Amino acid sequence: MKTMLPKRRLGRVLLGLGLGGLLLGAALQAGQAGAFSFGDAGKLLDVGKSAVKAGKAIGKASEELTPEHEYYIGRAVAASILGTYRPWGDQGASGYINLLGQTLAAASDMPQTFGGYHFLVLDSMDINAFGCPGGLIMVTRGLLKCCQSEDQLAAVLAHEIGHVSLQHGLASIQQSRILDVAGILAKEGASHAGGNVALLSGAFSGSVGDVTKTLMVSGYSRGQEGEADAASLTILTRVGYDPRALVQVLGVMGQRYKPGGLDFAKTHPAPQDRIAALQQKLPDAAAAPPVQARQARYQQALGRI
Repeated sequence: MKTMLPKRRLGRVLLGLGLGGLLLGAALQAGQAGAFSFGDAGKLLDVGKSAVKAGKAIGKASEELTPEHEYYIGRAVAASILGTYRPWGDQGASGYINLLGQTLAAASDMPQTFGGYHFLVLDSMDINAFGCPGGLIMVTRGLLKCCQSEDQLAAVLAHEIGHVSLQHGLASIQQSRILDVAGILAKEGASHAGGNVALLSGAFSGSVGDVTKTLMVSGYSRGQEGEADAASLTILTRVGYDPRALVQVLGVMGQRYKPGGLDFAKTHPAPQDRIAALQQKLPDAAAAPPVQARQARYQQALGRI
């Protein structure tokens, strides 16, 4: 008879195999709540190289991924991205982005995740952002330069929170990988799972690769991007930001849009198409001017971006 492992037992097996605990731990330990700490970038990138072989058990094929599984997969994806982009070391900007991001996440349809939401600025002038499963969200300096107010920055972060809350990243994992993991563990059982470490590692590495490829190469579907835009409007409205700020920042991105480019042009629909869809959901009135207090703290935190 085949043995199916309970979720907790399954997690302990993989942790014992060394597949669950390598990922970004140092980056999430110190510093203010919700912020990354990067005292040693080289050490972090070494962790990133190992992370693509790590993950947490996906569980039985008939079950959904648990929040804990999502968290570990997201950490591995984030570590993979950090192999390409380095973090920006401005602590003031990091703290500001995290404070704003935490406020927005609390108003989303998924206000809590297993490991919490964390926000990071990437030191790149590419125009891009990445919402990893479990709530690890990274935004490039290039995209921040497209934002001209706190409302517009909030719109960008809320869009990525939308991807996380709608679990778009997990949807990119091929079902065959879940079946592979479940089949290996069911066949071997808890006491013999070590005999297939290579197969397990390959399955988890593939899951991480599926999500990373979606975020960095192929992009989400047009429908998923539309859903994340709609989620952004909802979050902005709940918090008290002007939802029309999303159209404003997309307008700036459209001016810098280069078809065939390697940044957001590669992974997102054209900004004008997104604007056209959003305008059907927004009031006709012009966007309100930025609130003075918001603009002041925005300039103080990101004036050097």
